Amino acid sequence: MKAAAIILSGGQSSRMGTNKALLPINEKTNIERIRDSMGTHFDDLVLVTNDPKAYEFLGIKMTEDHYPGMGPLAGLHAGLLASEYDVNLMVACDMPFVSGELARELVCMIGEYDAVIPVINGIQHPLFAVFKKSSAKVAATCIEAGNLRMKQLLDRLNVLYLTENELSVFKQFDLERVFFNMNHPNEYEDAKKWAKEGR
Repeated sequence: MKAAAIILSGGQSSRMGTNKALLPINEKTNIERIRDSMGTHFDDLVLVTNDPKAYEFLGIKMTEDHYPGMGPLAGLHAGLLASEYDVNLMVACDMPFVSGELARELVCMIGEYDAVIPVINGIQHPLFAVFKKSSAKVAATCIEAGNLRMKQLLDRLNVLYLTENELSVFKQFDLERVFFNMNHPNEYEDAKKWAKEGR
């Protein structure tokens, strides 16, 4: 597929109390699960991190924020600039059950849009979404203006929003599980339990 997957691993993990990306789930760290899920479906993988030494074991391309400390929007910006592809799947490092297959389906829907954003149970998920490389310039404008919320970027883009109704054609995916992200220790415990059960 002529697209890249960009993995964001820049958060402080303050609510978890430790680096979420490196937490083990079954036999792999969380970020290895994401790398492996995306790696079979995308031509290139880019990890955005300000601690590259911690992730050398992944063996994938890495880049750092151009605007350190400015949150996910800065990570998106850095990843898009580092990507060699016009179409890019963005995924956060705290989503242990992401689906490379669903990511590929989202990429196929981009068409003339700047971004494809899933909306599950009324919640937008820009950190498991598709962005054109051209969005980097808009992201930089937002950051420099102090508009650091992802919604402030999306308001400036031509976005295709997909609710669970539109995504229901992909019946093989458990959307609530795919879009599950773990921020607190109890959510990590849930993730380990589900992974052990093969869910």
